[in-house]
Amino acid sequence: MSVRQTTQKDRHGRASTFWMIDVLYTHPDGRRERVRRVARIQNRREALREEREIIHALGAGTWQKEKASEAREIPSAAPVVVSMVAGPSSTPAVSTAPLFRDFAKEFLNTYASTNNKPSEVGSKRMILRVHLTPAFGAMRLDEIDIEHVERFKAAKLKKKLAAKTINNHLTVLHRLLAVAREWKKIAHTPPIKWLKAPEPEFDFLTFEEADRLIAHAVPEWRTMIVLAVRTGMRLGELLALRWEDVDLQNGRLVVRRSVAQGVVGTPKSGRKREIPLSQQALETLQAHREASPGALVFSRERGAMLDKAKTKWPLWTSCKRAGLRRIGWHVLRHTFASHLAMRGAPLKAVQELLGHATMEMTMRYAHLSPDARRDVVRLLDGEAPGGHGKTVAKQTGEGGEE
Repeated sequence: MSVRQTTQKDRHGRASTFWMIDVLYTHPDGRRERVRRVARIQNRREALREEREIIHALGAGTWQKEKASEAREIPSAAPVVVSMVAGPSSTPAVSTAPLFRDFAKEFLNTYASTNNKPSEVGSKRMILRVHLTPAFGAMRLDEIDIEHVERFKAAKLKKKLAAKTINNHLTVLHRLLAVAREWKKIAHTPPIKWLKAPEPEFDFLTFEEADRLIAHAVPEWRTMIVLAVRTGMRLGELLALRWEDVDLQNGRLVVRRSVAQGVVGTPKSGRKREIPLSQQALETLQAHREASPGALVFSRERGAMLDKAKTKWPLWTSCKRAGLRRIGWHVLRHTFASHLAMRGAPLKAVQELLGHATMEMTMRYAHLSPDARRDVVRLLDGEAPGGHGKTVAKQTGEGGEE
């Protein structure tokens, strides 16, 4: 029988049952050709229908090995086989596209390491190793189609992964396949549909909580906490900040560098940015200058750069001293942006101060602006923006008020 159910065990001893198609076709000239594959749709009716399609294609001479690669990937399943059993010599078409697992290495070593920051390379490496290669590793790049991608999404959702996390995996898959197309390894890439993910939530301190954290901060870490709250700098930017980038006379600093995984490079956006200093930040830095004579604003003994992994403990200790929940350094960045929005700062200015590449990221703080939308709608009533009910005076022909 050419359609049957098969059970196989993987290397961990786990059994998988699936429908297999095994067609042995004899051509009119005596040639015999065999096609073995896992059915695309796993039920008997669809497997029989697929069997008929294969037999028809073999009879018409249109069957190609690429056709066989459409089968769904089953761990430890028998591979698709297209072979000439007897008769005159004939070789079916063979794909020259590389295996996913082989190209993934080339993608990391050649493309990612050249075009991405070390932290991004590390993230891509983890996603490929843990998620993508186990799913697609044994497939050739031109075998991956929209069905395989949808099955990957379904499998990850069953494992309770968040939509945002799965979308991150799909982004790496999309970029890898796009690079393969640019390098002419494949002719086209499958369309990828991203999952709908909820807007990411973020935490921030209230005005009173921020003041309390600064007041109760561990003394030797107070300057760094003040700067994080009052400038919105990322932790990597704080650790890489040098005194040459700080202008205490004019009350400003320039963010030129950031450190990630021990490697100092440009900020996340790839561009430097200037941040004016609040009076509190300026005075705190001026007092800190004498205690930090080295090149780095924040450093260990002998001027060595602080270890990013160890910075959470002094912040958590400061939170405990202030009677606050445990937070991370990025919450202080959110606090800076949230306070500006709540004070009515233009979102374009907030974007520039944070160094966001697009306004989309900054728009997360838009809802915190208390009067922005209300003032805009009041323009329809002839009210002045920010007037809270004050009507704009209409001018008469003589210059008086109507």
